Amino acid sequence: MFIVNINGKDYQSETDLSLMDFLRDELQITSVKNGCKEGACGTCTVIIDGKTVRACVQKLSKLAGKKIQTIEGFTERERQVFGYAFAASGAVQCGFCIPGMVISGKSLLDRNPDPTREDVKGSIRTNICRCTGYSKIEDGILLAAKMLRENLEIPEMVQTGKVGEKTCRVDALPKTLGTAMYADDFSFPGMLYGKNVFSKFARAKILAIDLSKALIMPGVVAIYTAKDIPGQRYIGHLAQDWPGMIDVGEQTKCCGDTLAMVVAETREQAMAAVKAVEVQYEPLNPICTPQEAAVPDAHQIHGEGFWQFGKFRIPENNLFDHEEVKRGDAETALRNAKFVVEGTFQLPPTEHAFMEPETAVALPDGDGVKVITGGQGIYDEYHEISAYLGLPLEKVRIQSAVVGGGFGGKEDMSVQHQAALCAYLTKRPVKVAFSRQESINYHPKRHAMEIYCKIGCDEKGILQGMQARITSDTGAYASLGGPVLQRACTHAGGPYNYQNVDIEGNAYYTNNPPAGAFRGFGVTQSCAVVECLINQLAEKAGISGWEIRYRNAIRPGQSLPNGQIADEGTAMAETLAAVKEEFEKYEADPDYYVGIASAMKNAGVGVGVPDIGRCNLKIIGGKVHARSSAGAIGQGIQTVLTQVICDTTGLLTNQVVVEHPDTKYTPDSGTTTASRQTVFAGEAARQSALQLKAELDTGKSLADLEGNEYIGEFEFKTDPIGSPKPNPVSHVAYGYATQLFILDKEGKVVKVIAAHDVGRAINPLSAGGQVEGGVAMGLGYALTEDFPLKDGIPQAKLGTLGLFKAPQMPPVEVHLLGKNSPEIAFGAKGVGEIVCVMGAPACQNAYYKKDGVFRYKYPLENTYYRKPKA
Repeated sequence: MFIVNINGKDYQSETDLSLMDFLRDELQITSVKNGCKEGACGTCTVIIDGKTVRACVQKLSKLAGKKIQTIEGFTERERQVFGYAFAASGAVQCGFCIPGMVISGKSLLDRNPDPTREDVKGSIRTNICRCTGYSKIEDGILLAAKMLRENLEIPEMVQTGKVGEKTCRVDALPKTLGTAMYADDFSFPGMLYGKNVFSKFARAKILAIDLSKALIMPGVVAIYTAKDIPGQRYIGHLAQDWPGMIDVGEQTKCCGDTLAMVVAETREQAMAAVKAVEVQYEPLNPICTPQEAAVPDAHQIHGEGFWQFGKFRIPENNLFDHEEVKRGDAETALRNAKFVVEGTFQLPPTEHAFMEPETAVALPDGDGVKVITGGQGIYDEYHEISAYLGLPLEKVRIQSAVVGGGFGGKEDMSVQHQAALCAYLTKRPVKVAFSRQESINYHPKRHAMEIYCKIGCDEKGILQGMQARITSDTGAYASLGGPVLQRACTHAGGPYNYQNVDIEGNAYYTNNPPAGAFRGFGVTQSCAVVECLINQLAEKAGISGWEIRYRNAIRPGQSLPNGQIADEGTAMAETLAAVKEEFEKYEADPDYYVGIASAMKNAGVGVGVPDIGRCNLKIIGGKVHARSSAGAIGQGIQTVLTQVICDTTGLLTNQVVVEHPDTKYTPDSGTTTASRQTVFAGEAARQSALQLKAELDTGKSLADLEGNEYIGEFEFKTDPIGSPKPNPVSHVAYGYATQLFILDKEGKVVKVIAAHDVGRAINPLSAGGQVEGGVAMGLGYALTEDFPLKDGIPQAKLGTLGLFKAPQMPPVEVHLLGKNSPEIAFGAKGVGEIVCVMGAPACQNAYYKKDGVFRYKYPLENTYYRKPKA
């Protein structure tokens, strides 16, 4: 018997559990989050005898006589203060890390009521946030300190909801106080636990799977294999090349392939049974690089073929996708250019490291199934689970829980279809959750790429033409490999005005973990190459990196390298003007080195693909219920929809409720990807709100309109890649940006200045947080993050990925600019992706100025952050 005191009350347990499991599973204290169970992330932080401790690495047997505190044990005053401070400071995005941050802040303030910012950084130094860039979390703790220290009243949060107002996120309070429900926080009577039996090898033939020992283990209810899948075994958003399970006699394609699903009464019983499943392998040599994949006689990873866009195809030479963007005569332009630079760059795969590992809970729903999920697009899951189970769509329902980050890594199916399968077959609720290491091994990463690029300019630094060849490693499965390669190609020309481009890209299958969507979506990679070479061209032309960009910056009425005419809302030159003074100041200061990079990033899927946003409004109980499937993954779409509706109708925020995505009620607004939801779902919300306003303007009240529903939809048609039009419209809008990264003499990044053309900032508080968080990701990509593989097997753990932490983060000065027409979504442009794109080339430029070494590989080597190996 183990007795522990939690929040002032004694509890007992018959078994010696980890403190985190006891809190979450036995006491349903879900403010304590399971982010890694390795003691590395800080999401499970609690206070024990006045000190912050990771609950996941504490056993109950070691806690006798100790006082344990969670947020549930705060005084009401403390809860109110931290709730207000974090909301008002914009400290909350996905929210998964926030309760741990609050606990760390509370522990600090108990010891030091008047901390400095450095004190706060120290208090959260081992708490990882992947969303915010930490600054606003620090602001929240400092504001809470002031309010507690000076006994200040909690200000009344009066929010008009007007577009352009700094508005607290609608979900900030529940996320701060740990009451927001993520997928793993759901529990149901009779719930079972499913665990995957994963392949140990990236490539091996499965000779036999022996379930006999596992089936008789305590608590095991069932074990399912490929033959138990009642519908289509192969899934995938665009290419159905991803088997839900590998069958006996087949080859695995990556180490994350599932061979069987164990279902048991408890998580521990399921994990034990997984180890008892005996698999007989014939290990085979994996294909680990695109170069190996392209060899004519190489093993064809998908030689059996698959369905894609309704057609059956068998890739040749492991080539999944080929893309081209060609305009003008790049060869002649480069031959006649005064100055030419070229180089081949190596860009690594990277891990999303969202703080919430993948989890889904599925329940029988009549003769169908309901799935509670934490993904980025419920309708993709809706269609794929329907096909996987062989059920008509009306027998499947997908509900979104609160989502603990995504960044593209939760676009593909991971646990959802397996939970649905297990629940459908057992007729009981089933939870399937990845451990942190399983998440690292399995979900699609940022694409590793090799990019050769050549750019030329005239004697005045005016760009003349460019050539690029992009080789992408899409890993074992297609995922979003085609669109990512497209975006890398369409954006390789950069945010500049010149017309001669010759860009080709190839994406190859390998036996590495699959690669897919990741914030920046291919533009991160091409920008990391092109902007370095632009800086090199500036040096050859005898002008600054700022000057060459200003001379070439795309302006309204001019044509981008991909042919699209820049509209009147284009503010690329304005982003440069915003950083000019700081650039020149640091350029002239011998104690600092300033790196510069610019970028553009599309909003919307574009390139001829149907792209529709939807948001319906229904009046329920005297309030406006906004219904859209737009996935809220931390970017703040629910608050955007609230503001759009309030500004359009004149209602206040407390009169609007934004429902979570649910295929039973919310219309299909597409996936949260391509920086699209603010524009597409936002405009759809404006359209439905205009209908509501027309009725309110007749003098009717919301009570008079009870039960009414207003349908909002917005579609923007674009031209496909390779369109013969002289000036095709590839996307509804582009965001533009320029960022400066400043190093000191040691090579440490001491300041970042980020100027972003966001059109109209719907919520400047949220948009600024997006920029800061993106800068943190850009710093990681440039300087510290790595994802080593050996024979296709990831070698990294969460603690070794190189994620930036609070003490490493420099101050970020944010400039939000824009002059966009208000016709669509009040003139907003997406900002979610572009924010992380420029960090790598800007840091490369700064280090080149520091030591004269022009680096062609990321993360940058021989820096303050990655010292030379002895």
